[in-house]
Amino acid sequence: MSLVQQLVKKGVLEKSKATALEYEIKTSGRREEEIILEKRIVSEDFLFGLKSEGLKIPLKIVSPIEVLLKSLKTIPEESAKYYWMIPLAKKDSRLDVGMVYPEDLKAREALDFLARQNKFSYRVFLITLTNFNELLKKYRTLRKEVTRALEELETELKVEKVKKIGAAEVGRMVEEAPISKVVAVILRHAVDGNASDIHIEPGKEKLRVRFRLDGALHPSIFLPIRILPAIVARVKILSNLKIDETRVPQDGRFSTKVENRRVDFRVSTFPTTLGEKVAIRILDPGQRKVEFKELGITGRNLKVIEDALKKPYGMILATGPTGSGKTTTLYAILGLFNKEEVNIMTLEDPVEYFMEGVNQSQVKPEIGYSFANGLRYTLRQDPDILMVGEIRDEETASLAIHAALTGHILLSTLHTSNTLGVVPRLVDMGIRAFLIPPTLSLALAQRLVRKLCLHCKKKVKASKEARKLLLEEIEKFPSTVKKRVRPTETLYIYEPVGCKRCNNIGYSGRIGIFEILEMTDRLGEIILKEPSEAKIQEEAKNQGMITMKQDGILKVLEGATSLEEVLRVAEEK
Repeated sequence: MSLVQQLVKKGVLEKSKATALEYEIKTSGRREEEIILEKRIVSEDFLFGLKSEGLKIPLKIVSPIEVLLKSLKTIPEESAKYYWMIPLAKKDSRLDVGMVYPEDLKAREALDFLARQNKFSYRVFLITLTNFNELLKKYRTLRKEVTRALEELETELKVEKVKKIGAAEVGRMVEEAPISKVVAVILRHAVDGNASDIHIEPGKEKLRVRFRLDGALHPSIFLPIRILPAIVARVKILSNLKIDETRVPQDGRFSTKVENRRVDFRVSTFPTTLGEKVAIRILDPGQRKVEFKELGITGRNLKVIEDALKKPYGMILATGPTGSGKTTTLYAILGLFNKEEVNIMTLEDPVEYFMEGVNQSQVKPEIGYSFANGLRYTLRQDPDILMVGEIRDEETASLAIHAALTGHILLSTLHTSNTLGVVPRLVDMGIRAFLIPPTLSLALAQRLVRKLCLHCKKKVKASKEARKLLLEEIEKFPSTVKKRVRPTETLYIYEPVGCKRCNNIGYSGRIGIFEILEMTDRLGEIILKEPSEAKIQEEAKNQGMITMKQDGILKVLEGATSLEEVLRVAEEK
C-alpha cells in the first residue's frame, strides 16, 4: 500500500485530493515522500512513522556524533548518496544501515553486493530524509577535510620540520589551493552547524578554531601554528583588508556561496602577542521576517510594542549587553515598516544584515562619518523611519531627539543594564528632561536564554528550593499576570535531558527575555520632577511592567526554558 493510500486510510487525506496527488507522483517521476513533505500534508516524523509501520522496519533517529568514521568506510560516499543509505554502527562483522528507501530493490541489491565484497552482515533501519542529510555530512568531517588539505600543502612546500614561514612564503601559500580549501572547509562546517561565530586563535604551539553555538564557544579543531599567517592572510584577501598590516585591528566583510546559498561574513582581526586573532560573524542575508512571538515577545510586552508602533513618531530604544539580540529585535520592528510607501534609512556599525528595500549605511568614524554626522545627512534624505546603531554621545542623542520631535520614528540602542536606566542615561548625556516625555515612546531591555529541546525536555515536580523561589517571584508579578498564572499545590517545570536531535545538550536555539517600559503621563511628570531610577521603578510597577526575571519565570512555567538558564542570565544584570 502506498503512503498516499495509508494517509487516506488514517483519515489524514481526502480521497479526491489523494487521486490528484497520485497522478502528480506518477507523472513527475519523483518519490512520493518528497511530494507529500513538499506540500506539508503531514510532518516528516509522522510520514516516516507511517512508512515504518507499513514496511515493518524500525524507524531510527541517529545523531551525527554517534556515527564513527570507521563505520562510514564500509559504504563509499558515492554509493551512500546514490542509494540513500548510510552506515550507522558496526560491531564485529555486523553493520547497522540506515535507509531512506529500503523498499528500493536496486538499493538492496547494491547493499547485498557491498556486504559480500566486504564480508559483513547487516540490519536495516528506516531513517528520515532530514536525518540522512545530517549524517551524510559526516563523510566530510572538519578534521578529515582540513587534514587532507594540510597534507597537500606539506607536499607542495616540501617541508616537514619548518617551524615558521617567512613573509614571502606566506604570499605564495595564500594563493595555493590547500590554504583556500582549509578556510573554505572551516566556513562551510560553521554554516552547516548553525554557528553564529568562528574564532581563529593563536596559541604557543597550536592554532585553535572554535565555533559559537547558542551563545557558547566550542573547540572544533587544532591546526599547526605555522600556518596562522597564511590562514589570516587568506581571510584578509577575502575581506579586502591590508595583508601586510599586522600591528592594528582591522574590520571587513565578504560574501560567498556555501552549499548553493549566499552567506555574509563579518571579519575582525586583532593583534595578540602570539599573532593575529580572527573573529568571523556569520550573517544570513536572506534572513526571513522574524515574528515577535519567535523572539519571545508575548502578552503585555507585545501589546505595548504594538501600541508604540501605531504612533506616527517617537523613539524606541533597546538596551542590553553585546550579543543580547538587540539588533535582531530592531530588525524585526523594521520588517513591519518595510513597505513600498515608506522610506527607511539606517546608520550601522557595522551593517549586520542586508534588508531588501531598506537604505543601509555603515558609519566610518576614522574619516569623520560618525553616527552624529550620518544622522544629519539622513534627515536631509526625507526618511520616515530611521535606525541608528547606537546612541553613544550627547551630539547623537540630541540629533535623535530632534528627529523624533520632527515627526520621525527612530530606533536605536543605548548602553544601560535595564529599562530603568534609560532616562537617567539620556539626562547624563545632556538631554533636557522636558524633551524626553514627548519623544521617547518606549524603552526595552533584553537578554537571551537557551530554549529547551522540544524533543527531550522533561516535565518534573519543582524542588522545594525551586518552588519557593518561583512562588516568591510569582507574588511580585503585576496583578493582571498573577491572575493568569494561578500556581497549584504542585508546581511543574521542565528540565534539559539531551537527545540525538540536540546533540545531547538539552537545549536548541535561543529566545529573549524582555522588560518594556512605556511612556505615560505619570512617567512624564516623574521625568520633569525627579528622574531617579527609584521613582521610575515605582511607576514601572504601577503600569504593570514585567521585569526580565519575571518574563523569564513565565517562560519557565510555559516550558520554553529552564529555571537555571533564567537565573544565570537574570543575575548578569
